[in-house]
Amino acid sequence: MKKIAFPLLIAASLFACNKSKPDTTAPEAVAQQPAAKGTTYGTTVSEAEVLPAAALAEAVAGKDSLQATVAAEVVESCQAKGCWMDVKLADNRQMKVTFRDYGFFLPVENLEGRQVIFTGTAKREMVSVEDQRHFAEDAGKSASEIAAITAPKEELRFVADGVILK
Repeated sequence: MKKIAFPLLIAASLFACNKSKPDTTAPEAVAQQPAAKGTTYGTTVSEAEVLPAAALAEAVAGKDSLQATVAAEVVESCQAKGCWMDVKLADNRQMKVTFRDYGFFLPVENLEGRQVIFTGTAKREMVSVEDQRHFAEDAGKSASEIAAITAPKEELRFVADGVILK
């Protein structure tokens, strides 16, 4: 019995210590912060070689992926926890920008119409019906709009390492 009790006691102590630390990256904490101009989320973003979002599709054409720093306007963002944003491309198309490994979140307030600069990887990928519905739910779409999503689609996507709000 003592052989089992001691390891359980150690494991319980370690678990309690880990749980007592505040989670400073909690999405709820970021979602409540104001979306202040000039704030950087994630890694530092260099503004030295910024590609306009309208030119991104052409720049990634014929490639598997492209490392880039992009300037764009936010069209929509996750209203649940700030874990993605849609930005405007050329011809009124949009691109979903997610954040690498959920490593950071953006505030959920007042992002529509805001200019952002983000750095990371662009690539074309097939988006499942399940993922499309998940993003639609996060955006606050109606049940009928979500139910209307019935087929996977190919999209230009971006995984950002860092974002600056302008």
